Amino acid sequence: MKCVICKTGETKPGKATVTLNRNGSTVVFKDVPAEICTTCGEDYTDEEVTERLLELSRETAETGVEVAVHHYVA
Repeated sequence: MKCVICKTGETKPGKATVTLNRNGSTVVFKDVPAEICTTCGEDYTDEEVTERLLELSRETAETGVEVAVHHYVA
C-alpha cells in the first residue's frame, strides 16, 4: 500500500514498536506485526492487531503501573 504520511513510499510487512498512553500509563509493545513504509518508516497495524493492543493497554493501565514494556503476543 502507498504510505499516507510521506505519499511516496510503499509498505512491506515487518515488526514495529508501538507506544500507547492510557489513564496515566505508558505501555510500549515490541515486535508488533505491521506494514512499514520503506521510505519514512511509518507503521500501520491491521484492525485485529490494533484491537489487541488496545485491550492489552487497558489491562495494563488497570493494574496502576506507570510504564510497562511488553513483547506483542496475539
